[in-house]
Amino acid sequence: MTFLERIEQDLKAAMKSKEANRLSTLRMMKTAIRNREIEKRATLADASLTEASLTDEEALKVLQSLVKQRRDSIEQYQQAGRTELAEKEAAEIKVIEVYLPAALDEAAIAKIVEETIAETGASSAKEMGNVMKAVMAKLVGQTVDGKVVSQLVRAKLGA
Repeated sequence: MTFLERIEQDLKAAMKSKEANRLSTLRMMKTAIRNREIEKRATLADASLTEASLTDEEALKVLQSLVKQRRDSIEQYQQAGRTELAEKEAAEIKVIEVYLPAALDEAAIAKIVEETIAETGASSAKEMGNVMKAVMAKLVGQTVDGKVVSQLVRAKLGA
């Protein structure tokens, strides 16, 4: 079962149980995945319909970007004193995270950062970009906050 099929099933269940917040979030998720499929189809001009559908990894990236957008919105709403909107965004994140793999804890990320720094031989803040690129490549498919990774890399390189 693909992400989209699972979302569609859960969408029907949310309609039946009249869960308005969950329903709107699932609709938004479905739309985001469909939009990404359309973008992919546009870039593959002569692609068949099966080539244009998203893989689970691509759908996962779409959902991760939705979570990132929500986190950024929460930060902005809190700065503006709009707690009710921040709470709405947090509720949406909880619905989206059901479809994402469990997030790595900071200790596991720190271990990967240390391994990557050792592999790349990085020793200064100037090499942070290369280290970040390598770390993020290792964490593909994982639910990870890029800000946390960046902070850990910066701390290890003494930036």
